[in-house]
Parts: sequence; structure tokens; C-alpha cells
Amino acid sequence: MTDKRERLFQESLELHRKYRGKISIESKIPVETMEDLSLVYTPGVAEPCREIERNPDSIYEVTSKWNTVAVVTDGTAVLGLGDIGPEAALPVMEGKCVLFKRFSNIDAFPICVRSKDPAVIVETVSLIAPSFGGINLEDISAPRCFEIERELQASLDIPVFHDDQHGTAVITLAGLLNALKITGRKIQTSRIVMSGSGAAGIAICRFLLSAGAGELLLCDRIGAIYQGRRENMNPAKDQVARITNSGREKGSLAEVIRGADVFLGLSAPGLVTREMVRSMARDPILFAMANPTPEIFPEDAKEAGASIIATGRSDFPNQINNCLGFPGIFRGALDVRAKCVNEEMKIAASNALADLVTDKELTPEYIIPGALDVRVVPAVAKAVAKAANDSGATCRQVSRHEREEAFSV
Repeated sequence: MTDKRERLFQESLELHRKYRGKISIESKIPVETMEDLSLVYTPGVAEPCREIERNPDSIYEVTSKWNTVAVVTDGTAVLGLGDIGPEAALPVMEGKCVLFKRFSNIDAFPICVRSKDPAVIVETVSLIAPSFGGINLEDISAPRCFEIERELQASLDIPVFHDDQHGTAVITLAGLLNALKITGRKIQTSRIVMSGSGAAGIAICRFLLSAGAGELLLCDRIGAIYQGRRENMNPAKDQVARITNSGREKGSLAEVIRGADVFLGLSAPGLVTREMVRSMARDPILFAMANPTPEIFPEDAKEAGASIIATGRSDFPNQINNCLGFPGIFRGALDVRAKCVNEEMKIAASNALADLVTDKELTPEYIIPGALDVRVVPAVAKAVAKAANDSGATCRQVSRHEREEAFSV
């Protein structure tokens, strides 16, 4: 496995060197004659400028803003590499832009900011926002990412979405709903123990509560988070402590996982042992999503009695892959000019994703569609657009013809 990964890393480096980056800009309009030039630039371009000055909303009709997203990072939490800086983060941001184009036909641009100051990042994104129809925050460390997203959501009238938080949460809920269905459980009555209090862990915790989760307990490296704990806390953890762990349970992950129906891991490799799995409830569900090495490997979890296991890896069944979420979520949000991505839109995305796996298809090895399933983006986009309209988060209604046209541009 190590040799295979090393070959993959080397091939990827060679590919990046060959193409000198993964994205480029192409003109939608051919410029072959002087008349073409006068239409796309001076003097003709003055008229769309005047039109936008007269009617600011027309920017969505005469420019690419309607279908353009900024992928913004400060390089502080890049994949499993950590704080590697904005320059080193650029290949990942370019890759995210490729995925936007490949899966949802959205034009995305990498914006790497050389600052760790939340105020500077908020100001930078606010100043460039007129060029974009949406903002995708990416690989920004917690707890700063919560403040940055909150401030931008409050100040901008376009969707601001931190994918590490909400994209992961949407897909996790989709897979969990189907896993619970297989094991005859309900989210309202299941004991769910989580490990990992970073951006994804805290976002998933909040999202599961909004989806109806009953007994939920979050752990960090110290152990269970509970109201009144003082060690290794921050404002985000303080909020989680107020809304979870109603019994104020204390102890390590190994202690609080006993009797749990579900384990959700967004933490560190090898954190869960076979003995811990055996201590859980009968037919437990484990989502071991630490990357590249999960909290427990599927074969070990299965041997210890796990009923269903998901990871973040493509070489095991049930991959929790963000490609299943953000392309359709942004496609739906952009199509209706949503002002935000609210809870209703995210829950709609999770349900749409879960529903793509029919009861007949549902098995412990297939609880969520694959990343290349062509049904995913249209289904998620449709559900998100409807939820945006129904919840009053939109600036306009979208027609079926417009949605089909967006995919074909």
C-alpha cells in the first residue's frame, strides 16, 4: 500500500510539472475580426458597463458572475499536511477548481491569501466579492474558520460556504441516514459518539443536531467535551458543550464509546481499537474519516463486529467524499441566486444524496453513491434550489430550462 501511494505521489508531481498547473481561462466568445474585438472590448463593452450602473442586478445577466466561485484559503489546514502556507496550498485550490468545473460546470478561481488574521481574510474576500457569485472557503484552520465564515456570511449577499465544515457534514448525514436504515435505528434515539473537534467535527456535530440527533457526544484529544470543562477549550467547543452531552459525561474516547450505536471520526489515525468497537452497541456503525489513515481500518472494524463502516478513502466502500456535496450545493445555490446556504438547503442536499441509493440497492457496502455517479449533482442541485426557494433564501426563481442550460454552458 505504501509503495502504491508513493507511486501515486510521484505521478501526480510529474503531471503537475507537465501541465504547469491544472486550470486555465478560455473565452466563450471567439475574437477573429475587428468587429468581434469592438464587441467584447472597446468601444462596445461600455454599454454593458452602463447597464450594470443603471441596474446592478444585471451583472448576473451580462457577466460571468452568475456562474463563478472563489476558492479561498490561507493554507493553514491543507488536507493532512497542516499549515503549509498559501503558496503550497495553491495546487489543492487549483484541484478544487477542476472539480467545480468537472462536476457542476462552475468556473472557479483559487484565491490564496497571505495572512492568518481573520480580519484581513474577511476584508480581502469582501473586497473581491463583486467578481463572484459565491465564496468557497477551503482549508482554513479552526477555530478561525468559524469567525471568518460568520463575518462573511453577515456582510455579503452571496453564498459563503466552508466546505471542510458543511460539505463534509452534508455527506456524513446522507451516509448515516442510510446506515441507520440498514441497522433499524433512528437518528433521534441513537447514541452517537464523535472524535475530532476541528472544523469538520464541530460542523457535523451542529448539523446532526439540526437534523434531529438525540444523544450526541463529541471528544477531542483530552476526551469528552462537557459543559464546565476548562482544559483545551475555545468558543466553538464551549458552544458544543452547551448543546451536547446532556449528562456531562467525562472520560476518554475509549470510555465514552462504550454502548454507542455510532462512531464518527474526524481525528487521527489508529485512534479506535478492536476492543473499543467490541464495547459498542450491537451492530455498530463506524465512519472512520481521518485521512489518509482512518481511525480504524475497515477490516479491523469488521472483525470486531462493526455492521457498517465508511472512510474518507476511495479504496474502500462507502467513501465520504466532498465531491458528492459542494458541486451540487453550489450549482443549486447559484441557479437561484441564493443569498446564503442555510440549514434547509443543506438538509435537502443530504436527503437527496441519501435517496439516490434505493432500498433495493442499499447494503452495508453501499450506503452512499460514488463520487463519479452522474446522478448526484443534478439531484442535489435540484433539491438545494427548491429548499432555497421554499425557505426564502433566493433572489429569484429558477426554471427547468435555465438549470439545464447552466449544466451545458
